[in-house]
Amino acid sequence: MQLTGAQALIKSLEMERTEVVFGVPGGAILPVYDPILDSPIRHVLVRHEQGAGHMAEGYAHVTGRPGVCMATSGPGATNLVTALCDAYMDSVPVVAITGQVSRPVIGTDAFQEGDTVGITRSVTKHNDLVMRPEDIALAVRQAFLLATTGRPGPVLLDLPKDVLQASAEWYWPTDSEVAASLPGYKPTTKGHPRMVREAVRLMTASRRPVIYAGGGILKARATEALRKLAELTGAPVVTTLMARGAFPDSHRQCLGMPGMHGNYAAIMALQEADLIIALGARFDDRVTGKVSTFAPNAKVVHVDIDPAELGKIRRPDVPIVGDARLVIEELVRVLGASGEAEPDLSQWWSVIDGWRERFPLYYEAQVAGEQLKPQAVIEAIRDASPAETTLVSGVGQHQMWASQYWRFEQPYTWVNSGGLGTMGFAVPAAIGAKVGRPDRTVWAIDGDGCFQMTAQELVTASAERIPVKVAILNNAYLGMVRQWQEMFYEERYSEVYLSPDLPDYVKWAEAMGCAAFRVENPADVAPVIDKANSIDDRPVVIDFRTDSREKVFPMVPAGASNSDVIVHPGLRPGGERVVQ
Repeated sequence: MQLTGAQALIKSLEMERTEVVFGVPGGAILPVYDPILDSPIRHVLVRHEQGAGHMAEGYAHVTGRPGVCMATSGPGATNLVTALCDAYMDSVPVVAITGQVSRPVIGTDAFQEGDTVGITRSVTKHNDLVMRPEDIALAVRQAFLLATTGRPGPVLLDLPKDVLQASAEWYWPTDSEVAASLPGYKPTTKGHPRMVREAVRLMTASRRPVIYAGGGILKARATEALRKLAELTGAPVVTTLMARGAFPDSHRQCLGMPGMHGNYAAIMALQEADLIIALGARFDDRVTGKVSTFAPNAKVVHVDIDPAELGKIRRPDVPIVGDARLVIEELVRVLGASGEAEPDLSQWWSVIDGWRERFPLYYEAQVAGEQLKPQAVIEAIRDASPAETTLVSGVGQHQMWASQYWRFEQPYTWVNSGGLGTMGFAVPAAIGAKVGRPDRTVWAIDGDGCFQMTAQELVTASAERIPVKVAILNNAYLGMVRQWQEMFYEERYSEVYLSPDLPDYVKWAEAMGCAAFRVENPADVAPVIDKANSIDDRPVVIDFRTDSREKVFPMVPAGASNSDVIVHPGLRPGGERVVQ
């Protein structure tokens, strides 16, 4: 049968079992918005294309399926770039579809023309300008395959308007035809047997091992395999910012998050290890600190689906290219069959438990009549929320506190911007997460600076009846920047003050169709959270007035060694520790 390019695109998305598309119509993409009227695919009309991209990310984070976003040519496409770069950095499967000016005027600086393929080449796993309507189905199949296999990531399809309007015979490519069309794309999924055996040899000889679990554990659906490996070896587990929830926080072997603002025990365990078993992690600078001083006595087993990550930062003693789940399952099998006695790690655990006891996560107790402690607000939301609540964060101090003080017991309940660190991520990503898992409560922890960047998407949430809940930790500052200026720039506060009252967040939220509250008194924190949790027919925004003097600890200064980690003053010698 004959279909227009636009009809073929929508049919292809249906064939890929797409449930929802986040987007904004415009001239070049307009032909697609006619057949979508007759499609079962839900379209969510966003207020800015960046919001569409982050919603697609949030959807992908919680479902594991690719999020789909759509925009018109020129400024519509360029507005997607931040979200595409964010997805690229964090290996999030996203399929972006953009309109392009008609083929005869490409390259003439036509109205709303932009070189979308050129602009997005460095922030996508793959992109393609589709020049014939008969190629659309294959391009869509390729996009979904590339976005979701190997190392996941964003893929963009750029479609000229006249290609969308032209007709062609409909044909859905077979799996073998798709594979043949990508002859150079053959991700390695199974680890090399010799490397697996060598990894097991190092593991059985180690006396200070640490399992360094990254976001690749979640992408590979490897959480159960990780737990089996951890319990078999008895090794401590650190979970990066992108891997929170991959290993239960309540587990005896879980040390929490390592890195610049990680738990002291997690930071020091990596630093003092004799073996690091890196699984789906990339030795990010926020984890390693000064690379030349990172874990100086450790051998490294590095497992990653992306061969480019092996040796990029730290040269591994045993590199293993492969899918994290398949490789871990093989490690478990070989370990179990080795007949080796489990190494005695009691001395190592004694050291770790000493760190845990001496340097726990800590903040000064909330005092009645004083400004709210942001950490206490997060704990109050945590304690009042259902076990399967999805937590989404923006970027900055509130992101670090959210990762530190929430208890992550299940995978796919934490959504944040790790690699790119995108302010404004939380609100649209929370909306996408709620669309993906409408059965779950979704809380966004945001800062006042982040909130102002993408808050307009709460109009989308209200119009589409997507009842997310947003907690603004309003300290009237760009908090993380203020912290750095206080600690490293002699308290010279340059362009970080935002004002607690401009804008009025309650009035703004109400104008966008949300229920809204302001909390200034510690006694009101729990009752207002309970009220927010009881509202399920519209978004909720709470303006929590928090103490701007609070800083995130522990902290490894940028460029410093992890051995130079700074803990809260109340935990330092001579500091007055207040027991929580």
